[in-house]
Amino acid sequence: MSKQIKAPLISIEQAQLMSLAAQGLLKTNFGKGKKGTLNAIEHLGYVQIDTLAVVARAHHHTLWTRVSDYKESHLNELLEKDKSIFEYWSHAASYLPMSDFRFSLPRKHEYASGASHWFKQDKKVNNYVLDRIKAEGALQSKDFEFKRNGPSNWFEWKPAKMALEQLFMEGKLMIAKRQGFQKVYDLTERILPTTVNTKFPSEKEQAEYLIKKAIQANGIVEEKEIAYLRSSSKEIVSKSLKQLVKNGELVETGIETKKGTYFTSQALINESTKLKGTEQLHLLSPFDNAVIQRKRVQQLFDFDYIIECYLPEPKRTYGYFCLPIMYNGKLVGRFDPKADRATKTFYIKQMHFEKGFKPTATFKKAFKEKLNSFAAFNGCDVVVSCWLMVVGCWLMALHCVWPSS
Repeated sequence: MSKQIKAPLISIEQAQLMSLAAQGLLKTNFGKGKKGTLNAIEHLGYVQIDTLAVVARAHHHTLWTRVSDYKESHLNELLEKDKSIFEYWSHAASYLPMSDFRFSLPRKHEYASGASHWFKQDKKVNNYVLDRIKAEGALQSKDFEFKRNGPSNWFEWKPAKMALEQLFMEGKLMIAKRQGFQKVYDLTERILPTTVNTKFPSEKEQAEYLIKKAIQANGIVEEKEIAYLRSSSKEIVSKSLKQLVKNGELVETGIETKKGTYFTSQALINESTKLKGTEQLHLLSPFDNAVIQRKRVQQLFDFDYIIECYLPEPKRTYGYFCLPIMYNGKLVGRFDPKADRATKTFYIKQMHFEKGFKPTATFKKAFKEKLNSFAAFNGCDVVVSCWLMVVGCWLMALHCVWPSS
């Protein structure tokens, strides 16, 4: 039986809709509550964890964007009580579905075989830390803190913290929970449910997992996106892609007006003909799955985006922590927020729209509603802005305020 190897080119609009539908941004299709939260993580493959708390941290923000009644307690329960997700490294520190646990094993094997996580190993300290956790139970890095009597009067817990991270990357330790966002480590055998599949995947299984997960979460992808920050997987991913296309499981295609070869499934192409843009509005985290690959965002949405908190202030254009604004399937602007939880005030410090975009009355209404909702999610009940929309009008004034409820 002949197999279709290459599909006709698709339009950029069709590619955008495929991407957004796969990301759960065209409509809410993951469900609600804790179950919806788990469905979102399982579908996306990971949700990135980030320490920055200018607004709600990235993992909570990303899930709030897709699960209408999301609460931070949902994620905590899935990790601590249900054990249906776990922390590990994807392209960065992330929450991953426990159903995918076995595909974390190759990376763990690399570290257990001698690779170091960011810093040189001290096996003596590693063994000391591991022995203490075996004997005492779950511990944090602060539990290894001690004060040295000497001129510097310095706290010397850093070697133990390095050891904890190395043992975590090797798979000997897992994160049992977080206390005040600080990791609590315990032995893997004490955390991992006995029902979890721990069979080490073959190279072929690993590559096909990465490929299929990328297409499931993104709809249409380039080869380089599949092995994003996974240089050791590039060769086997390339080989597996060719085989999946040859077998007819995937199709190779391209996007009109864009360079590059893309991969997807024929079923997703067929479904995309029924997709339509909506007037739904999203305020995205800088670490949201939909925008984390900046080159992909530039290619598909013509949106040049970086997070500027890592730049010196004089070099910033849009602000310290600007959030992309998605409306009707397009990235139309960005704004720089700050949630002051002590005063329950949500600030908009800067706001910028993309060239050619003109805010309509419908957009302004949707933006105000979403902004109020996001402010409330951040524990704020007042929004203050220099660029504020009130009663359908954009005002440029200092100290404009509206209550978020």
